[in-house]
Amino acid sequence: MRVVHLSTNDISGGAARAAYRLHRALLAIGCQSRMLVANRRSDDPTVQAIPPATNLITNLQRRWRNWRIRRAMQPYKQTRPAGLEPFSDDRSRYGAELVRALPPCDVVNLHWVAGFVDYTTFFRTVPRRVPIVWRLSDQQPFTGGCHYDEGCDRYTAACGSCPQLGSQNEHDLSRQIWVRKRDALAAVPPGRLHIVALNRWMATEVQRSSLFGQLPVHIIPNGLDTTVFMPYDQAYARATLGLPQQARIVLFVAMSVNNRRKGFAELTAALASMSDAPNLLLVSIGRNPPPIAAAIAHHPLGVINDDTRLALVYSAADLFVIPSLQDNMPGTVLEALACGTPVVGFDTGGISELVRPGQTGWLAPVGDVDALRAAIQRLLDNPDERLYMSRRCRSIAVAEYRQDIQAQRYLELYHQVTAERVSAT
Repeated sequence: MRVVHLSTNDISGGAARAAYRLHRALLAIGCQSRMLVANRRSDDPTVQAIPPATNLITNLQRRWRNWRIRRAMQPYKQTRPAGLEPFSDDRSRYGAELVRALPPCDVVNLHWVAGFVDYTTFFRTVPRRVPIVWRLSDQQPFTGGCHYDEGCDRYTAACGSCPQLGSQNEHDLSRQIWVRKRDALAAVPPGRLHIVALNRWMATEVQRSSLFGQLPVHIIPNGLDTTVFMPYDQAYARATLGLPQQARIVLFVAMSVNNRRKGFAELTAALASMSDAPNLLLVSIGRNPPPIAAAIAHHPLGVINDDTRLALVYSAADLFVIPSLQDNMPGTVLEALACGTPVVGFDTGGISELVRPGQTGWLAPVGDVDALRAAIQRLLDNPDERLYMSRRCRSIAVAEYRQDIQAQRYLELYHQVTAERVSAT
């Protein structure tokens, strides 16, 4: 089975790392897997970047396409609300180049492909005999450009008047993107495109979508290497990382705290009322140390790309908190579970399936700062409960979220969709 994974990045960002982990897991079970990416950061020979523009015509075409995309977004630069993540066009500067760069394959697996896959040229020119599987990292593939809709629900109709563009125009950029996506998908024969949702929440969102609602949906959670993400002795982990042994450590991870969806404001509000808690220490991982207004100790660790060191950080913590207001299947939660670290988060999206109350952690109603604080406090004050949950976290991660389980389920899906394409022809 020859599979090509398309991803904007190979190892930069959570969505890319999830795609790369699946790629490596498939190789480990004998699948002929390759990755084609826009931005290659690894030195893995099974990952290739789209060829650079080596001639004047190709370079000018890329620059022209990129200019058109940027120009379309320009009117909304002043109207977009603050604290949002990127808004992604359906077009790409690569146009039809991507399909020409595809290695020979039996299946194409799309991942997070914003700015890489051009919907119109891709779906119309990719070889018709090749089925397509799309693993959804977020909602952007079936919206008018947002990666999370923040509850607006316009993707269930035709987008337009997009709140994330600050627009009141029914025919704004979000509607234009939605129309182009609709027209591109109309060229896909029935049964050729299969969607992989990571959980029941995303499967439901797909079925509600006006663009993807009629497509076959399969639920396959992400996986990870539980021989790398594993519990370490807490005292050893803290000594290695230079963290105080007597601290009660709450861990928070986010590459950017400026994204309001990540819920950092809610976390700091919850911690502000715990400033008198003895030995409380917030440890954070991320690109820029987050500002902490509350009078609590804070130890930022910066960006950590080494998985073994990440496992040490999770093991050093008493609990991991994920205050996202909307999320799919955060890899950080999976990593925490595999390391035996209980999780506290809001009851939203895929977090609701990973955090099982009383077993792997506690959930709070979305945006309820008092309930979030109470859940954090409860775990900090109950070492016996944390110990029980730690063991449950690890056993559930090993039983349900190992990479080999995920890879085998994808391989079965690949065989299914290729057999269906053969019978259809």
